[in-house]
Amino acid sequence: MFEKVSIITVNYNETAVTCALLDSIRRQAYRNVEVIVVDNASLENPASVFQSRYPEVKFLRSERNLGFAGGNNLALSVASGEYLFFVNNDTELVPGCIETLVQVLENQPTIGLISPLICYFPEDPQQPPIVQYAGMTPVSPFTGRNHTLGEREREQGQFSSPGPTAYAHGAAMMAPKKVLDQVGPMWEGFFLYYEELDWAERIRRAGWEIWIAPQARVLHKESLTIDKMGTTKTFYLTRNRILFMRRNFGSWQLAVFFAFLVLVTLPKNTLMYLLKGDFANLNAFYKGIFSNLETKTNPKTAQPVYQST
Repeated sequence: MFEKVSIITVNYNETAVTCALLDSIRRQAYRNVEVIVVDNASLENPASVFQSRYPEVKFLRSERNLGFAGGNNLALSVASGEYLFFVNNDTELVPGCIETLVQVLENQPTIGLISPLICYFPEDPQQPPIVQYAGMTPVSPFTGRNHTLGEREREQGQFSSPGPTAYAHGAAMMAPKKVLDQVGPMWEGFFLYYEELDWAERIRRAGWEIWIAPQARVLHKESLTIDKMGTTKTFYLTRNRILFMRRNFGSWQLAVFFAFLVLVTLPKNTLMYLLKGDFANLNAFYKGIFSNLETKTNPKTAQPVYQST
């Protein structure tokens, strides 16, 4: 029950926000943890802040931005826990979160990846929070779309039982280290978005289950950085949706998906951006599509290198 948990988070120009996460980790009753902060080439090196205020934290700094998966993967070389808890730096853990996730994993040895219930950080602490994630439906092999369960619902105890779901959420997800050793870490080719969905598909194909444990809670300060990256977000969501499909579906499914992309998605989004006069995002949308033609390696077989510790 008290296996060691390695908590991994990536900081990028949000030192104060990361400190709030670290404070919430300190408030957890579960003490058998190590905390690893990876700085993903922030403009100012925050090493002195973290090392002085949080001497218990292992701090790593990359001199270039490795993206979401790359930043998290950098911590794996020093992580020593039996469970690896990947959390966004713009989250705060509700008391009992770690203990609950570990307990579910201990009781269900078939689980390869698990997320807590994720709620938007409340503007009014007196009101129940609004749910961001209570599980996901599978990605359609035809449209490349899926649905996040519970999104924008007021949390009133309607999500209470742990159980299988299609995908974990990248803002907070825990995996046993033995699963990582078998499957490998998240693929770094996405850079931003779709990493956890792709990872969940690989974990499931290896025979493990993906679960959500809604008794464990995380509060997410969504879009502290992404809202400032409009065209970046458009590019990577477009590019990686196609890349995800290419990595995880067969030939006949891809044929249907590309037909849907050309006949529905492309004209619909083109018209939407033109009507808005948003030529910057229109350009990013097309770049995202055509960047898939420039892939140098087979996306189905490309994997990062990972050395178990």
